[in-house]
Amino acid sequence: MNCAFDTNLLVYTAGPSADWRRIRARDLIARGMRGGNAVLLLQSLAEFSNVATRKLGISADTVIRRVQAWSNVFPVQAAAHADVIVALQILRDHGLQFWDALLCATAIRAGVQYLITEDLQDSRTLFGLTIVNPFVSANDILIERILPP
Repeated sequence: MNCAFDTNLLVYTAGPSADWRRIRARDLIARGMRGGNAVLLLQSLAEFSNVATRKLGISADTVIRRVQAWSNVFPVQAAAHADVIVALQILRDHGLQFWDALLCATAIRAGVQYLITEDLQDSRTLFGLTIVNPFVSANDILIERILPP
């Protein structure tokens, strides 16, 4: 797969309608759906579910429908035992927090080239996985290539 969406992109899709990040996140996820070149990571779906129910106050039923809809469109990749080892290596060598490192390790094993997120260091490359912040205008051309309109 070409790219994966981090939790923050999924959360932004449920944010306030006037937030420009919501518009951007929804657009990128729609592009991923159309292009068939994106994957969701189970960890991102779980983290989204937690944030949506606990912080955004969205009902569990609504979150279930959204997660099921995304899972019907995107392949979902879960972490494996070997990903924990790679995550620990990323933690040790690159200083990422464990859960961020595990997300990256799972994406790497799944063959993902780009992790679309605002939470990690933009342009950083880990074992062939490049972090891309979709809210930085300097990344617009790369985003267009990863997720054509």
